[in-house]
Amino acid sequence: MISPEDYARKRAALVAALRASGTAGSLALEKTTSNLFRQRVQEQRHRLDVRHFNHVIRVDQNERYAEVEGMTTYEELVRETLSFQLMPCVVPQLKSITIGGALAGVGIESSSFKYGFVHETILEIEILLPDGTVVAATKDNEHKDLFFGFANSYGTLGYALKVKVALIPVGKFVRLRHERYSDLETYFHALGRVCRDRQVEFVDGTMFDDRELYITTGEWVDQAEWLSDYTYQHIYYRSIRQKTVDYLTAHDYLWRWDTDWFWCSKHFFVQHPLVRWLWGRKRLCSTVYWQLRSKFNRSPTAQRVARALAGRQEAVIQDVEIPLEHAAEFARFFNREIGITPVWICPVASYDPSASYPLYPMTPGTLYVNFGFWDAVKTDHEDGYFNKKVEAKVKELHGKKSLYSEAFYSREEFWQLYNEPAYRALKTRYDQTAKLKDLYEKCVLKQ
Repeated sequence: MISPEDYARKRAALVAALRASGTAGSLALEKTTSNLFRQRVQEQRHRLDVRHFNHVIRVDQNERYAEVEGMTTYEELVRETLSFQLMPCVVPQLKSITIGGALAGVGIESSSFKYGFVHETILEIEILLPDGTVVAATKDNEHKDLFFGFANSYGTLGYALKVKVALIPVGKFVRLRHERYSDLETYFHALGRVCRDRQVEFVDGTMFDDRELYITTGEWVDQAEWLSDYTYQHIYYRSIRQKTVDYLTAHDYLWRWDTDWFWCSKHFFVQHPLVRWLWGRKRLCSTVYWQLRSKFNRSPTAQRVARALAGRQEAVIQDVEIPLEHAAEFARFFNREIGITPVWICPVASYDPSASYPLYPMTPGTLYVNFGFWDAVKTDHEDGYFNKKVEAKVKELHGKKSLYSEAFYSREEFWQLYNEPAYRALKTRYDQTAKLKDLYEKCVLKQ
């Protein structure tokens, strides 16, 4: 942890550096971690160094909140909160995700059927605006428009320097139950029932195909009949098919997906036992996979070799939210037209139906199903062919699509989906000189 005084000194230095840079040109962050699956166009920018804004400032055990700097990873935040038997209401799946990234993007996990997205569990945001002003935004102060409009803004309105995060108590262990289904309609009906009953703390699922689907529920328990370990030789997603009941510590439950990046560690061949042993426990984590992926993206030679071995492929890496009533239809479409397996299933509903987050609005009282799919499809079509199919189906079914990855919308369609009037009002108030890129430029044009 760092003291509030140390944070204030860093903030003052950052503000001074930004103001000294002037207002011409565009801003970008200099940071050490990213969970974006889209490559930015390289152009001259003033880079604002926020790498050292990566500490927890305070954990208030009585009031159940944490104050944390925006570039702090969830690994660091959870390490501090668990020592107080607390955790953030929603902890995204990967240790490398930052609190600021999950807030400005759209963070989700298996507690989201109760607490919504990450941004719905935030109490206050201290935001650095492009002109060097720092404002504190809450649900009911003069900057409430920015508080609610910050979600899905992806750094185009300002940068979160400090975040106040709501916390909840944790138990000692999590008992998991994996229930198998073989029919899509029955599966999503059961998923809705489990979420409405609210008898468990965590709900997510895995779709291996139309005939093999699992709902995984988790509940706090004080005693465990045994403890599984998915941080080295054993692989969590495979256990879903092998066990009906399982036990993990609170810590290991929160990071159950991180060891193998869900199932994407297969691309580094580390799901083979011998390779896994040679790789070593410490390198089995999302942080290392991100570093390797970044090196691959910077190496034309590596990309040419990959194309020669695997043929031409299109990356289809997306998270989409579909209303429960249309989830079976989307699943059938996806398995037929895209064919990536497995697929992560995560239910989510608004925590406070009266609250409105204009850049990523959800229908109050509606349970959505997040489909997470991250792989590549062999193709002889034009670039974006399969991603465009997904985008069109999501729109048809009144769903939402996160913007952390590739997007292929036209400008007109994008702004119909992501509330241009609300965004322009925020941009006019908080970035009058357009020092930051706008949302379409950053997320679709990748500028």
